[in-house]
Amino acid sequence: MTAPEPPLALLAEITHRCPQQCPYCSNPLELNRASDELDTETWLRVLAEAADMGVLQVHFSGGEPTVRKDLEQLVRRAAEVGLYANLITAGVLLDEARITALTEAGLEHVQLSFDDSEERGADRIGNLAGGHRKKIEVARLVRKAGLPLTLNFVMHRHNLHHLEDMIDLAVELDAHRVEVAHVQYYGWALMNRAALMPTRQQLDDAAAIVERARERLKGVLVFDHVIPDYYARRPKACMGGWGRRFVNISPSGKVLPCHAAETITGLDFASVRERSLKDIWESSEAFQRFRGTGWMPEPCRSCDQREIDWGGCRCQAFALTGNAANTDPACEFSAHHAELFALAEAESGAAPPPFIYRRIGAAVQGGDGARRDDETVESRAGARARRPVALP
Repeated sequence: MTAPEPPLALLAEITHRCPQQCPYCSNPLELNRASDELDTETWLRVLAEAADMGVLQVHFSGGEPTVRKDLEQLVRRAAEVGLYANLITAGVLLDEARITALTEAGLEHVQLSFDDSEERGADRIGNLAGGHRKKIEVARLVRKAGLPLTLNFVMHRHNLHHLEDMIDLAVELDAHRVEVAHVQYYGWALMNRAALMPTRQQLDDAAAIVERARERLKGVLVFDHVIPDYYARRPKACMGGWGRRFVNISPSGKVLPCHAAETITGLDFASVRERSLKDIWESSEAFQRFRGTGWMPEPCRSCDQREIDWGGCRCQAFALTGNAANTDPACEFSAHHAELFALAEAESGAAPPPFIYRRIGAAVQGGDGARRDDETVESRAGARARRPVALP
């Protein structure tokens, strides 16, 4: 069997800890604690292994990666082995000294998330008082340090009406790129789908806003625009195809084809604690299960897009149908496609329920201010992660 080409990028999820509690987070519902995380030496080894494989980029993410005190060491190792180092952060723990240290260690780019254009809405979504002000401060410090800056705007029904103002904020903060990314419904976002789902009109309005801004700000801002699959006609090539161009390592060391893959029950994901990254990428059963086209059922198997979208998202197929090998319901040829549209329209047309905030351990508080006992929320979350979400 011919070995697969190496991945282009590694997403290093070095922690699940985070001071924010965003309800749209795609981290798994069962979050790793600090005691579960890979130690510094293991991450240093894995970064060298990634470079030896031919990986070109490492994206340090979480949770909030700046929680880890060894982040500078990891960035330095990435630079030493020739990996382009990008930091994906909420920014709320950064200050000028830390940004300077990371820059000197070899950091080459920062992606900074924003939840709204105005403080009240942003802090409610992230459930962190003062978070929005801190992000603005950090964005300016990143540019002062000379690093290129991308702003990640995670869009949903609670902030889409401020999209134009958010784009103006990106210009004000001298960002190079903006990612207008509508929520993708995995992990905590799936738990909060009814609270987050926008209407089709909101999506159409957002698309028009992005296109106008793209033309108006040509040469000033680069735009990426990601719409939710629930309103799509064809699936995206999720991560460029399962096990093709992208690899993810969880805080505990599991090697995944994408950050949501652990939601698929029945797949055993190997760990860098026991095996090399190269061995897992090339020969582990989980990576081979949906790599290429041989696994595809009809209508995917005979579709002329099969080596373009690679069957869409396996995690979404599992979440919505209970079988990861089914055609992605985002595809118009899926037997579940019409039901997916109906579900999106029903949830977006109803009053949004309170948020269930992402949190490790302690009680979870909804957007209505009501605190929910952990056992209730965790059992509810776990149950939803283990079973398909019923389509109407």
